Amino acid sequence: MTISSFDDLLRTAHEQAQPQRLLFVFTAAGMPEDATPAQRQRFLSGQGGTLTPLMCVDKTPDELISFDALRDESRQFGQAWDIVFVAAISGSGARGLTSEQAEAPLQRMVESVKSGDIAGFVPFDNAGQPVHIG
Repeated sequence: MTISSFDDLLRTAHEQAQPQRLLFVFTAAGMPEDATPAQRQRFLSGQGGTLTPLMCVDKTPDELISFDALRDESRQFGQAWDIVFVAAISGSGARGLTSEQAEAPLQRMVESVKSGDIAGFVPFDNAGQPVHIG
């Protein structure tokens, strides 16, 4: 399955047989203090650097109208972010996971982002466009 937009992600989540809960980790791009001049140049050209988790949240697909609504809600917390990583987890039967049940997977996702293990997540920039990282 190819996710080419946030709308694709929402549509796919709605189409799943099991109820889904979407996990979001919002990150800020930066550079390590010991970055080399070449690393700094790469970062200034839009490549390289680090991604630091700032905040996280879980939502059901029904709680999301659009990427713009998610971005607007995130701005209420006063932290500018660059990339949001998204993952989905399934409920069981006709019951979706509660926010409390999603807390441990969400915290594992935050730790994965911190360690750079992002292969299972879909990244979007703050304009809602999918991002290729790698």
